Amino acid sequence: METKKYVAPRETWRFRPAERRVILVLGDFIVSIISLSIGLYLWGIGDNWLGFSVQFLRLRVPEWFFFLPVIWMILLLDLYDVHRAGEWRTTIKGVGTATLIGFGVYLLIFFAVTDNPKAMIPRRGAAGFFIAASLLTLGWRFLFLRYLATQNFMMRRVLMVGAGYTGRMMLQVMNSVNPPPFHLVGIIDDDPEKINNVLENCPVLGNSECLLDVVIQERVTDILVSILGEVRGQMFQSLLDAQEMGVEIINMPSVYEELLNRVPIQHLDANWIIRSFGEEARVSLFYQLAKRLLDIAGGLAGTLFLALLFPFVAIAILIDNGLPIFYRQVRSGHGGKPYYMFKFRTMRKDAEADGSPKWAEENDDRVTRIGKILRKTHIDEVPQFINVLRGEMSLVGPRSERPELVESLQKTIPFYRARLLVKPGITGWAQLNYGYVATVKETMVKLEYDLYYIKHRNLWLDIIILLRTPWTVLGFRGR
Repeated sequence: METKKYVAPRETWRFRPAERRVILVLGDFIVSIISLSIGLYLWGIGDNWLGFSVQFLRLRVPEWFFFLPVIWMILLLDLYDVHRAGEWRTTIKGVGTATLIGFGVYLLIFFAVTDNPKAMIPRRGAAGFFIAASLLTLGWRFLFLRYLATQNFMMRRVLMVGAGYTGRMMLQVMNSVNPPPFHLVGIIDDDPEKINNVLENCPVLGNSECLLDVVIQERVTDILVSILGEVRGQMFQSLLDAQEMGVEIINMPSVYEELLNRVPIQHLDANWIIRSFGEEARVSLFYQLAKRLLDIAGGLAGTLFLALLFPFVAIAILIDNGLPIFYRQVRSGHGGKPYYMFKFRTMRKDAEADGSPKWAEENDDRVTRIGKILRKTHIDEVPQFINVLRGEMSLVGPRSERPELVESLQKTIPFYRARLLVKPGITGWAQLNYGYVATVKETMVKLEYDLYYIKHRNLWLDIIILLRTPWTVLGFRGR
């Protein structure tokens, strides 16, 4: 039987979610460079000596001024999350916050060095940059959301194979992402009872025998396989034929990770975990060394901050609830090895009078008045920098848990102990994306983020997490 000729529609610009994120970053970079030029021009035309000229750029502009585009993109780092970037209100809030932080830091530096005649702190140039950057970034983001992120002709055309439990889950995931990750043309499934049904507003078009016809008619670029277990028979052959025709075959775990930045633990088997964390999650000796050096540097800086902060926090805790100031608790470290974690005490002395561990809840009545402030600002976690210096924790990693909770949760949540493959961290991928948890269901979602970090961890991801962490503190997301 002769295979039908087909050319996947790659002649048009159709972007994957990760590729659209790259476009978003590139657009922000171009906008920041334009804003830098505007700031320099406004500064130059007000210079009575040189004006806006090559000599002005060479003699009057300090080197640090040219790093403003990089600083601006760091301030926008939280807006490169796929969900946050797709929300216009969140974008406005994020750009506004970045502008306020930029101006705030500038004013602090300006007033700190005003008495220094050698200091070059350009008011007109800095103001011009931040105003231009905020307005142009909002304009670019609006165009991106309106014309690049939501138009069907810019999206990959995806056909999903599998309308069972996993397929339904993927439909819910895709419907939850804004803007839509790709254009879903329909579903293929060999179960005759599902054909011609509509699942989550998506039609089941037919079985494996008509898969190639659907590919041709709908000009499919990708086939998403959402089937647990092995694909066999006619479906397997149809997928091979589609791949030979130029269609890209993608699996459910990869798409799930790309869209949500976490792994689907309820839809994976032990072999996948062993393969992923035995092969893909291995890290180089260079990364381990660089991470430890980063931990030492961060631990020293954090311990210095702790020394400066201690008198004020200690007095506040003493007045509010008396001694002790610190709270020491056994936690599970790398490989399940127990260690004592240090925090400022935020709960009453009898918070666990019966001796059984309890999760912290929203508006927990065990938290003291000062404790509420310490938790909201995450100041209670500053003493953990001592644990980082001692090598028991890292700056970045999964949140540490008590051994009793680990033993309990591993009985109900699949692969829970896999999070002990790395050191616990002061901050982490799960802490940034999901925050605190109070139920087993929430813990399961947070574990998906932890395993995503363990699988994909590298020095660049660690740096991104560290740079995004201040947003969590400024947003007062603690519990």
